[in-house]
Amino acid sequence: MKLIIGNKNYSSWSLRGWLACKQSGLAFEEITVPLYGEDWDEARKAEDLAPSSGKVPILWDGDGPDGAVVWDSLAIIEYLADKVGRERFWPRADDARAMARSMVAEMHSSYLPLRRQLPMNIRKRRQGVAVTDEVRADIVRILTLWAEARARFGKGGPFLFGTFSAADIIYAPVVSRFLSYGVPVPGFAVAYMQAIWDHEWVRAWVAAASEEEWTIEQFDGPSAAA
Repeated sequence: MKLIIGNKNYSSWSLRGWLACKQSGLAFEEITVPLYGEDWDEARKAEDLAPSSGKVPILWDGDGPDGAVVWDSLAIIEYLADKVGRERFWPRADDARAMARSMVAEMHSSYLPLRRQLPMNIRKRRQGVAVTDEVRADIVRILTLWAEARARFGKGGPFLFGTFSAADIIYAPVVSRFLSYGVPVPGFAVAYMQAIWDHEWVRAWVAAASEEEWTIEQFDGPSAAA
């Protein structure tokens, strides 16, 4: 398999696709195409991102016309779950799995104000960022979901449904956002966020992001999340 991703510092959806591949346990080749660089259009053509309309991540499984092409992080999660067994990604119990799927779908389709005002930037650390009412509502909603998942289904470990799952894969970039912009959270969320940040795969991603030389002005400039 081959996974094409964007900059690790900025690309939240790439992080999700990459964590999904790691969770699958399958071997894969990782290829980075820096976002918005001067050679972005050429790089997209060279790596053949056409099936995804030039977006990352994109997973290629196999070569030639018989190979599978999967774009969109949630689609990658589901494709890999079909390959290796759904229990590797989703809780076994119906009630837990129902909530996990709903949380993942909500994250996938919602929280646009949060995404816009607090873009993922792993290297950034700011405190006291003033957020809009819409962003605050997104934060409260996410924390409410985290609290319910942990209270109902989190007794088997430090993650949302106990063990590391698709829900944690999808919400890992939110943890990064909360840390980057100093979002105040209650104690249970601090513990959950620390568990995500201490996960060996997340540590590896963060370490690689810190070594990247690329910067994107719209995410790093003085007006970003001001």
